[in-house]
Amino acid sequence: MDKLIHDDKGNTTISNDGATIMKLLDIVHPAAKILVDIAKSQDSEVGDGTTTVVLLAAEFLKEAKPFIEDGVHSQNLIRSYRTASYLAIDKIKELAVSIEGKSLEEKKSLLAKCAATTLSSKLIGGEKEFFASMVVDAVLAIGNDDRLNLIGIKKVPGGNMRDSFLVNGVAFKKTFSYAGFEQQPKKKENAEIRLSDPLQYQSIVDAEWNIIYDKLDKCVQSGAKIVLSRLAIGDLATQYFADRDIFCAGRVTEEDLQRVAAATGGTVQTSVNNIIDEVVLGSCEVFEEKQVGNERFNIFSGCPSGQTATIVLRGGADQFIEEAERSLHDAIMIVRRALKNSTVVPGGGAIDMEISRFLRLHARTIAGKSQLFINSYAKALEVIPRQLCDNAGYDATDVLNKLRQKHASGCMPTAGEGANYGVDINTGGIADSFANFVWEPAVVKINAINAATEAACLILSVDETVKNPKSESAQGEAAASAMAGRGRGGAAFRGRGGRGMRRR
Repeated sequence: MDKLIHDDKGNTTISNDGATIMKLLDIVHPAAKILVDIAKSQDSEVGDGTTTVVLLAAEFLKEAKPFIEDGVHSQNLIRSYRTASYLAIDKIKELAVSIEGKSLEEKKSLLAKCAATTLSSKLIGGEKEFFASMVVDAVLAIGNDDRLNLIGIKKVPGGNMRDSFLVNGVAFKKTFSYAGFEQQPKKKENAEIRLSDPLQYQSIVDAEWNIIYDKLDKCVQSGAKIVLSRLAIGDLATQYFADRDIFCAGRVTEEDLQRVAAATGGTVQTSVNNIIDEVVLGSCEVFEEKQVGNERFNIFSGCPSGQTATIVLRGGADQFIEEAERSLHDAIMIVRRALKNSTVVPGGGAIDMEISRFLRLHARTIAGKSQLFINSYAKALEVIPRQLCDNAGYDATDVLNKLRQKHASGCMPTAGEGANYGVDINTGGIADSFANFVWEPAVVKINAINAATEAACLILSVDETVKNPKSESAQGEAAASAMAGRGRGGAAFRGRGGRGMRRR
């Protein structure tokens, strides 16, 4: 389900990306801030699974609460949780399937499945196959380069989702130069010229024109057919270039300039002097100006180095396009991770149920309290399929019972034939996630379990909350004097400084 977040500035955000929601919330509680941090770290490290990591951490704490209330020492719980997380991660690595050694077409198909799994819960889930193949093509276009900004996402309101398209190169919004902007009289700071003879004025104007023409001439002599500038290009220069069949655009953003340079093999210059043609000039097969909705776009395609791609997103409302961009960011990150780590696991809660089954069996081999703690960790992992059922509008208890039975069937100590079964959100039953191509990179689950366990253990290890005595006593005195001013006396506020919050 999506969340609509409305802040005090009047901005509205619709999202179901865990990290985005956590960033936008104004969280005060120090323990809750830890959950925000793990969502952010999951987002930057893997890109997806941000909701999973917060859900798991909260569920681990929920399962630990009854034990803490019964007087169990938190260190015993922490030890057991850490052991359970190591066992779970080893099991994930054992169940993971490698996609290494496949042909390019097979690999593209497998990566598209991972991207589609990520997009299935998003606002653009209805067109997940369309966007998944687009994301895979974009990621493969940038090759081994790690810079995410080489994939540009441009948003154009209007049209529908299927009007979105991928450019194997660079596309940016057409820029406009204002008439005479660069020819307006300028005065250098801390410098002035005094003329005794009005005839001298013409020589100064001529010198200025000569400098401008000299710069323009150097650009033309370089052999360039397209000139892009971060600053504005005036009408004189525009006309000068137009007379010589050269296209120019000013006010191009730094990001777009760098991407054009990466795609065409050119370099960004800070001066027109000493230009070495072989080093400076880039090339592309086709440059065109194209109408997209109400905007005109400059598009560079067929670039030799090909290390960049641009996704042009279309859609009705601005909020919708913003959420589509966040969704595609998650999918891009997932495909990049799958390419690098090349192991996938079944999604749809299948891997969580299998780890839960494995940990329950392992717990029975342990004598002592730790059996209970590992069992509670195993139970907490079931929150993922349970939440999937709730979100899809199905009976979670019924589906979970079917899943437990399926995962328990087969050879007991090892993964049985039901190991790949997860929630089928289309029918409300269970299905083989692997056969249905509901896959996700193993690194997403490993990172989520690691981060969630660490966050839960960190919060469990805290037994007292202490506030800064000085600030609290200052607050107490201020409140006391305010109460005294009303004639009620300030005795009730004395002695509060330095006391920790009571444990409940």
